[in-house]
Amino acid sequence: MSQELFNQLEQKITAAVEALEMMKLENEELREENSHLKEERDEWERRLNGLLSKFDDVDTSSAP
Repeated sequence: MSQELFNQLEQKITAAVEALEMMKLENEELREENSHLKEERDEWERRLNGLLSKFDDVDTSSAP
């Protein structure tokens, strides 16, 4: 294998490793964001269910 081909291969491998590391970092950031969004959604769902429960209480207490 010529020196030039070896250098090209080395550059491509280095670029691939760097890209993989960047993807790992991005993946971790996305996992954290996803976790935060799930927590936020759960909080909204809990609050909405509380409001719906209040409506049910009003309907029940106003029924003849």
